[in-house]
Amino acid sequence: MSADLWQRGCERLAAELPEQQFNTWIRPLPAADVTDEGGDMAVASVQVPNRFKLDWIRNQYAGRIEAVLSELAGKPVRLDLTLAAREPQAAGTAVRAAGPRAFAQALRQTPAPNEAPHPTRPASESPTSAHLPRHRLNPALTFDTLVPGRANQMARTAALHVAGAPGQMYNPLFIYGGVGLGKTHLVHAVGNALLADRADARVLYLHAEQFITDVVKNYQRKTFDELKAKYHSLDLLLIDDVQFFAGKERTQEEFFNAFEALLAKRAHIIMTSDTYPKGLVDIDERLTSRFDAGLTVAIEPPELEMRVAILMRKADLEGTPMPEDVAFFVAKNVRANVRELEGALRKILAYSRFSQKDINIQLAREALKDLLSIQNRQIGVENIQKTVADFYKIKVADMYSKKRPASIARPRQIAMYIAKEMTQKSLPEIGELFGGRDHTTVLHAVRKIAAERQKNTELNQQLHVLEQTLKG
Repeated sequence: MSADLWQRGCERLAAELPEQQFNTWIRPLPAADVTDEGGDMAVASVQVPNRFKLDWIRNQYAGRIEAVLSELAGKPVRLDLTLAAREPQAAGTAVRAAGPRAFAQALRQTPAPNEAPHPTRPASESPTSAHLPRHRLNPALTFDTLVPGRANQMARTAALHVAGAPGQMYNPLFIYGGVGLGKTHLVHAVGNALLADRADARVLYLHAEQFITDVVKNYQRKTFDELKAKYHSLDLLLIDDVQFFAGKERTQEEFFNAFEALLAKRAHIIMTSDTYPKGLVDIDERLTSRFDAGLTVAIEPPELEMRVAILMRKADLEGTPMPEDVAFFVAKNVRANVRELEGALRKILAYSRFSQKDINIQLAREALKDLLSIQNRQIGVENIQKTVADFYKIKVADMYSKKRPASIARPRQIAMYIAKEMTQKSLPEIGELFGGRDHTTVLHAVRKIAAERQKNTELNQQLHVLEQTLKG
């Protein structure tokens, strides 16, 4: 009876909650032990593995869980969350500690998660050396190693479609977003998937700067037929950071020619950029209109649950599982992008190995103390107000004035939202720093901007720029 009620409740929650939230918070929970209390009330007892998860579920989901269970049971059901008994952790890998210098050296030598090894490449060679395969794909960057979430859901779905049926829909596919969010991983994943299906497919991945170099080289040698032979014969062209074409007229002309030739033969083109096509500057309009002719999708900064999943997946790939509470601690303090998460993970892994200590929150705090101290020093509400005011070209004084025109009120709401996201200040404290406003005013601003961010790609891009600026 109790297991059946809990199972049916989970099925209902799975249908109602976003997949990423359900898989992170509800699915891992053990089945509840449901007991009657006098016939008019039932209690569903659930053991939760750590304090952080217990508090989060209690604050975010307990009410909804109780409502669903009560409806299914036909009487009130109270959710009782308790901490599960902790099992002793296995001892960490024994490595002889050798002081700060050895730790720093280990950190430099620890490979970044998902970084493909290059055993044949001498230290002096660049990643574009002849030792890379002709297609220049990193075999470690696949759909299997990409952590899915709301932030990359649409881009990932489109990329999977292209990998399964290149040359048909979504051509070209234009993926944009800030640095370190996984754009490069996604385009490599498409290339690797296509080659797995068709080993003879002609695939090429390159950075826009490499295309520029090819154009310059062939321009000097007057060998443009070679350039055309290289690019016009492809089945799939994957090109990163097309914003680097800005101001380079001959490069844009040659890319336009390659673009047209590939589309004419139903080859597929996937491009990435730091902004959407119409936001690109110093690039010919006929080119940006082509960029926008297929499907344009954004990759956003990962939400908390996705950051946790990324950390735990990458730690597993490194052979050193990360406890969930540590992953939450790191994810709450490293918000900008996946690249920063990987850097934080490398520091924690190296610190653990050379201090001969298990990974826990205290160790993570010690390993990341420089990063945490920089954040605590730089990101204050006053700094946020100044950064947002400069970005939207208003006065800092407008942040706490009583003026209410849209040109001032909206940046003020954005600053309140960022203050709630990036500082530890309470709503009343934030309201006080914005001219003594009530905490309900701050809550309204936070909810409004958070909701708009999900739908408005331009606002999301602006917020990401502001967050990156504040991160330093």
